[in-house]
Amino acid sequence: MEHWPRPTSPKDIKSFLGLASYYRRFVEGCSSIASPLTKLTHKKVKFQWSDECEKNFFELKTRLTTAPVLTLLDGSDG
Repeated sequence: MEHWPRPTSPKDIKSFLGLASYYRRFVEGCSSIASPLTKLTHKKVKFQWSDECEKNFFELKTRLTTAPVLTLLDGSDG
């Protein structure tokens, strides 16, 4: 995920967002961060990579790779 290249087409964005959406419940604000990227996948929208897309793409990658580790509570601590 850290080395995922910058998307250059709507297909690339869909691929990235597909993986990101699998983990979205563990990433706070995932939908709002992904929103500018999602808009570029719509058929009637011209693909134009903006500074906002760049910022949000890297923010989402960072959050996906540094999200807290989830563990099961074992109950032995009382």
